[in-house]
Amino acid sequence: MMTSVDTDLVRVLADPLRLRIVTLLARETLCTTHLVTETGARQTNLSNHLRVLREAGVVETEPCGRYTYYRLRPEVIASLAGQFAALAESARTAAGNKRSCP
Repeated sequence: MMTSVDTDLVRVLADPLRLRIVTLLARETLCTTHLVTETGARQTNLSNHLRVLREAGVVETEPCGRYTYYRLRPEVIASLAGQFAALAESARTAAGNKRSCP
């Protein structure tokens, strides 16, 4: 059985600012203003990264007056973690397998 990892999601989370946003949202739901303060990123840059995270299904939004709150979708992160756990288990199982050189 071949174990696969969602490479698109890994690519989305590989960006340092996006990973920082995800880490912050793992602790609490925050609005854009909070995220600008916490990350030091410019509003336009942060908005672009939030759009990428939203389109990837990593975060969801909650409008609140003139603000938009962002919340992490833990099931997406858990799914990715499960994919890596399956990959690690596959490596443990295959540790004794060695293909002969021609």
